[in-house]
Amino acid sequence: MDRMIYVSMTGAKHTLGQQAAMSHNLANANTTGYRAETSVLRAVPILGNTLPTRAFVVDSSAGADFRPGTEQHTGRELDVAVQGPGWIAVQLEDGSEAYTRNGSLHISSAGILQTRNGLNIRGDAGPISIPPNTVVTMGRDGTVSTVPAGAGSNEPSISSTIGRIKLVNPPEAQLTRGLDGLFRLAAGGESEADVEVTLSSGALEGSNVNVVEALVDMISLSRQFEMHMKMLKNAEGNAQRASVLLSVNG
Repeated sequence: MDRMIYVSMTGAKHTLGQQAAMSHNLANANTTGYRAETSVLRAVPILGNTLPTRAFVVDSSAGADFRPGTEQHTGRELDVAVQGPGWIAVQLEDGSEAYTRNGSLHISSAGILQTRNGLNIRGDAGPISIPPNTVVTMGRDGTVSTVPAGAGSNEPSISSTIGRIKLVNPPEAQLTRGLDGLFRLAAGGESEADVEVTLSSGALEGSNVNVVEALVDMISLSRQFEMHMKMLKNAEGNAQRASVLLSVNG
């Protein structure tokens, strides 16, 4: 294959992949706790009978931007935002563990503390069950407490601790994002709870996508793609002219 065609073709392919990642980020600019997807490329040397002095760029695994998003105050008791590094542990349908920064929680009809997507929040001893007719409060350390609903300020309200949200902080290099948007340990298994991770009650963390920066990158990628297409057309034109010259000389 002509080298010019190969370089243009692979360049256009990688540019399309970067555009897809950027489009995904823009679509999730308002998603609570979303971590922007990054395009990771790596150089692969060309092996053959000659010295490996040249290399091509290929796609690697998609990465994530772990910078925190902006905290937004909601005043809702079941909204929590992770302060600094850390994650909220959730239980998937197959029983495995995954991690999220989306702290928009609710109580299911069965009285289980869940995410908005219906995944159970992991506690010290499994899912956290909320007693009926109670008001829930969240502590900075993830402690979930309840008081009887309707208890007045002059009444000796009894606050009961019913569980603690599992908060973890594994190294970022050990995390991988699944198709569901949740993070997991790349090697499998579960991360240990980290007592240093804290929560802010009545707030949510917004997406860390910089919309202006993403739009500028999309424009730049579009121009790169057009450049690769022009190179392909130039290669096609060169091939046609070479064919004409060969036919005339023949």
